Parts: sequence; structure tokens; C-alpha cells
Amino acid sequence: QVQLVESGGGLVQPGGSLRLSCAASGSIFSINAMGWYRQAPGKERKLVARITSDSNTNYADSVKGRFTISRDNAKNTVYLQMNSLKPEDTAVYYCNALIQPMGLNSRYNYWGQGTQVTVSS
Repeated sequence: QVQLVESGGGLVQPGGSLRLSCAASGSIFSINAMGWYRQAPGKERKLVARITSDSNTNYADSVKGRFTISRDNAKNTVYLQMNSLKPEDTAVYYCNALIQPMGLNSRYNYWGQGTQVTVSS
């Protein structure tokens, strides 16, 4: 069984920083793209940042220059470094990964349970 487990959320003041981590575990053959999405109350879940298996990245316009996504393939882990945080960054952040489980020929989309990020003074 494949799982994504996130950590690193919390409460931070405007202008502060947080680092989110997401580790994939279980019977994994390969991991393709990994990413972070966020969902604010009453709004749709939206892409924040995405990174491919060869480390190509793309970001939502609202976080460019402030957030950095990275991954450690040896640890099956993706990170999101968030700097210069703003109140509008407040949301539940979800990890996402496209994973081929061991013994299967297809890739599947997996989600973490979500971690709350609150930016407030």
C-alpha cells in the first residue's frame, strides 16, 4: 500500500517561512511527478508547485520567487520551502505524486492527508 505523509505545517507570521515535507512509502516501483496543491476555505484545490522526476519545476504565479519545490529521489520525498509568507497563503496544503506501485504496470495519482498552513499576526 502506497502512502504519502506530510509534515511541517503550522502557524507563522506574515513574512515568515515554513518548510513542508512529504514522504512516499510502501511498495513503490517508481515515482514520476510530485507536487503540492492547496485549498483555502470555500475555494477549489489549486496547484502550487510541481516537480518532475528529472527536477523540472513549475509554479503558480502567486508563489513564484517565494516558494521552492525540491525532491530527494533516494528518500522518495518532496519538499516545499515557503518564504515571505502572506495571509493569502493560508490553506490546507496537499502533497500529490504520480506513482507506479510495485507489481503494477500503471501509474496512479496519490494524495497526502493535508497539512494546515496559517499565516497570521
